[in-house]
Amino acid sequence: MSIRITGTGSYIPALIEKNEDFHQHEFLNADGTSINHPNEIIVDKFKAITGIQERRYADDPLTASDLGFLAAQKAIDDADIDPETIDYIICAHNFGDVKANTIQSDILPCLASRIKHSLRIKNPKCVAYDILFGCPGWVEGVIQAQAFIKAGMAKRCLVIGAETLSRVVDKHDRDSMIYSDGAGASIVEASDKEGGILAHESASFTYDEAYYLFFGNSNNKALCKDTRYIKMHGRKIYEFALSNVPKAMKACLDKSGVDIKDVKKILIHQANEKMDEAIIKRFYRLFKTDAPEGIMPMSIHKLGNSSVATVPTLYDLIINNKLEDHRLNKGDTIIFASVGAGMHINAIVYKY
Repeated sequence: MSIRITGTGSYIPALIEKNEDFHQHEFLNADGTSINHPNEIIVDKFKAITGIQERRYADDPLTASDLGFLAAQKAIDDADIDPETIDYIICAHNFGDVKANTIQSDILPCLASRIKHSLRIKNPKCVAYDILFGCPGWVEGVIQAQAFIKAGMAKRCLVIGAETLSRVVDKHDRDSMIYSDGAGASIVEASDKEGGILAHESASFTYDEAYYLFFGNSNNKALCKDTRYIKMHGRKIYEFALSNVPKAMKACLDKSGVDIKDVKKILIHQANEKMDEAIIKRFYRLFKTDAPEGIMPMSIHKLGNSSVATVPTLYDLIINNKLEDHRLNKGDTIIFASVGAGMHINAIVYKY
C-alpha cells in the first residue's frame, strides 16, 4: 500500500495588487520614524530581494474558509470521489476567518468545520479540525493524514491550506508587501499504486526562535495600541532557514533512500525568492553537488506569499500544466519543504 495525493485544487483570488500600488503608502520604521527613501526605491529593493512583482488579495465577501472550500471542491472533483467517503478534513491556517475591513479573527467554529459544512458533507464520522503550524501547515497536514491512514484510522483525507494574510498586515510596514491570499487543497488516500509519500521530516525550534514571527503593534504609533498585526524579524528568519531547512530536507531524503540525482523538483514554501534560492543551493552543497537548473519552481513572482497555501497551490499549478517550463512525469521524485512561524520546519519526499 502507498499513500498518495489523488486530487488537487487551488483558489487564486482575482484581485491583483501590483508593486506600484504601494508607491502611495506611508511606510515607517518600527519605531515610527520616517524612512529616508522614496517609496519607489523601497519597492524596487523589495522586488530585488523577494522576487515579488504582484500578489493576490481575496474579494471582500470571501474569508479564508471560503477560499478553502473553493479549493477543496476542486480537489474532490479532481480525485473524482464521493465527499461522504472522506474520513478527515484537516485545514491549515494562521488567523482564522478575518472579514474584510475588520480586525477580529474568527475561529468559532473551526475553519475545517465551516468547510465541511460548505461541502454539505453529512457523515458525522468525517472528522474536521484545524492545524496551526505556521506556513508549513499544509505539509504537516499531509504528514498527519498519512499517519491516520497508516494507523488504520482513515482511508481518505482532505488537507487544505487557506489564508487571507492581506487582512492582518500593517500597511505602514514594508514587510506587508510580501503577503497575499489564497488556498490549496489535496485528497490524500491509500492506493495500490507505487510511489506516493516515501519519507517525511518535521521539527519545531522554539528555545530562541519561537517569536521570530509574532503579532505586534503598527509602525504607525498614532494607531490603536491594542490592535496587532503580523510582524517578523526578517534577518533572523533568513539565517535560521538557511541553517536548518537544508538539513531537514537532507534528513528526509536520506530516510527515503532516494539519490539526490533522482530528485526532479523541489516545491518549497514561497516565502522569499533569494532565501529559497539560498536554501536550495545549500541543500545541494550538503551532497557536494550543484543544484540542477529548473529544480525549484516559483510562483511567488505573481502570487506573493500566501503562507499555508503556497506549496499546495504550486503543486496544483504544476500538475495542471499552468506553470511555464515546469512539468512532472509519472514516477518523478519531488520534495515538498516549508519553514515558518514557530519556528517550524518540515519536508516530504514524494514519488509522483
